[in-house]
Amino acid sequence: MQVQNDTKPYDTINVTPMLDLAYVLLVVFILMTTASVQGLSISLPKPSNKPSTERHELLIVQVAASGALLLNGAALSIAEIEQRLTQAKAADPKMTVAIKGDPTAAYEQVVQVIDLCNRLAVDMALVTSRIGT
Repeated sequence: MQVQNDTKPYDTINVTPMLDLAYVLLVVFILMTTASVQGLSISLPKPSNKPSTERHELLIVQVAASGALLLNGAALSIAEIEQRLTQAKAADPKMTVAIKGDPTAAYEQVVQVIDLCNRLAVDMALVTSRIGT
């Protein structure tokens, strides 16, 4: 007994599923690129060409993990720090205070130092470090 094989081998490839996939990928690519273009427009300050030769005093206020306040390494109370900052501002109006808070310190202490600098109208900077360093 002989089996009849009516199926012929395909001599063409059906490209319809491949085209469907290509169109889907094209649409996804278009949507992702237009979504990533949107954002905030920021105008960055331009650097001046002349280097600054002015030198101003820099005081470092540290907030230890225990909550102790240190001004350039000396332990002081918030009232004593206020006195020192007032004296330093009188001597150099453009002085800067760098605030360095321990990661495990109470945030309240850091906020008190920031409020003090705002009240005295002193320029301040928050010292940060990278995670893991």
